Amino acid sequence: MRPKASQEGNLYTYQLYRIEPGGNRGIWLEGSMFKQMKVTGLVMDPHSNTPILVLKDITDETTLPIWIGLLEATAIATELENIQFPRPMTHDLIRTFFDHLKVKVERIEVCELKNNTYYALIHIRNGEQLSSIDSRPSDAIAIALRTNAPIFVKDEVITKYLKSDEAKPSFDERNKEQWAEMLEKLDPLDFSKYKM
Repeated sequence: MRPKASQEGNLYTYQLYRIEPGGNRGIWLEGSMFKQMKVTGLVMDPHSNTPILVLKDITDETTLPIWIGLLEATAIATELENIQFPRPMTHDLIRTFFDHLKVKVERIEVCELKNNTYYALIHIRNGEQLSSIDSRPSDAIAIALRTNAPIFVKDEVITKYLKSDEAKPSFDERNKEQWAEMLEKLDPLDFSKYKM
């Protein structure tokens, strides 16, 4: 089954068949509005020293920060910087599985914000079969970067974030420098020293 999509400016409406997590029979989703976004970088939260993934609307100045773990940030940063490891990392392995099984990642969606936690779906196609896989946004985006899949964020998620009391991070030059310094110190051999 193919998703039905219509576009209005940079907002996309999708109606599609979804396989629920756990493999339960899917449901038709109501039409929802999504904005296409891209990864514009990673910054460090100066208060918690936690990495923040920054998504930006491809046509306007809307940004969405998502706090992620250090390992996930490293997986995203290494792909953004084209750093190659001697052995495949987890997201590279997933891409290899998809390629081997001829599965295409259609898109990823950051689809929900609940209790300060973001939720995402990875939409994959195997021939005519379309499935959705529940995921953390950081993993979904790491896979999207490796498969050149578009990244969409539900309009409602952006609205919820903007209305939240959460402190809005500043994306300044100092944060960029922190990440650049961290990536410079990164040695691909450190990730392959634990051999089995």
